[in-house]
Amino acid sequence: MIKKFFKLIAVLIVMTSLVFGWYWNEYNVFLQTPISLTKNNVQQTFTVTKGDTVRQIAQSLQQQKLIEHPQYFHLYTRLSKQAAKIKAGEYTLKSGMTAVDVVNLFVSGKVNQYSLTIVEGWTFKEALQRIQDDPNLLKTLSESNEPENNKAQHNSLTKALNSQYDNLEGLIYPDTYNFPKGTTDLEFLQRSYDTMQKILAQEWEKKEQNLPLKTPYEALILASIVEKESGVSSERSEIAGVFIRRMKKKMRLQSDPTIIYGMGERYKGNIRRRDINEKTAYNTYQINGLPPTPIAIAGREAIHAVLHPDKGKSLYFVADGSGGHVFSNNLKAHNRAVRKYILKKK
Repeated sequence: MIKKFFKLIAVLIVMTSLVFGWYWNEYNVFLQTPISLTKNNVQQTFTVTKGDTVRQIAQSLQQQKLIEHPQYFHLYTRLSKQAAKIKAGEYTLKSGMTAVDVVNLFVSGKVNQYSLTIVEGWTFKEALQRIQDDPNLLKTLSESNEPENNKAQHNSLTKALNSQYDNLEGLIYPDTYNFPKGTTDLEFLQRSYDTMQKILAQEWEKKEQNLPLKTPYEALILASIVEKESGVSSERSEIAGVFIRRMKKKMRLQSDPTIIYGMGERYKGNIRRRDINEKTAYNTYQINGLPPTPIAIAGREAIHAVLHPDKGKSLYFVADGSGGHVFSNNLKAHNRAVRKYILKKK
């Protein structure tokens, strides 16, 4: 009886060993087998959602027919002690990757990056529309956040960004931003806003002395005008010099882009005499000093230019028709340039 018992135990051990060996072999084959991508695809995106368990991730990989044995995927993450290290996000799985490679990718956190460019010279409204149109940003803001639609909602947005200003015009930084899918529009705006605050502070700290600018915000306002006036980047400092000298002499800035901004949606492509004579809060032909806010998004070069203006004597400039400007030291010379380049009279 005892012999039969031990024989039975021996048989069970052998069978268990065989079954375990078979599963262990299948497990190792699974780890070494490349994932199955859709036919003709060399790569495929896969999203690990925040809060997903490893078991849910494994089941999702199986449902998308990327792996055959989700239990082995789950087992590997436990044995390798990487289950708790997996990070949420959108990943790109490539042909030839094994389950081990997939786990390592999820642990690395190297999620897919998308990009969006905010351009110098855009208004906040244009930038916000571009942000809201981006398919890879998660929408949390309504269109009523635009100041033209609802001032209360706009104030709510400035509060959400921890902004000390009532108007966000010109307060986001123009650059190309990389971000993972699922980033919210508010997070994107916050990053751009914080970048502008940082760069403005850096430039203000290194500014020249005796400028007629009392605060970094005033510098940003003037930089936005320089940005809109500068068709040629090399002229920024010279244009800034004209405006700085005019401010010192208590002359009006007389910048056409400020007329256009003050007209808003009424601007149809040209400035008429009555537009020049219309007194808006932004029309620098009619108001003294700077307008109340920036008129566009200024880049670092424009900000630097107003804080390090050209040391020349010019007080006027006029477009020369090729993207640049002709600068004049006095009104008589300026009028000649206007007749030549604007009125086409010699």
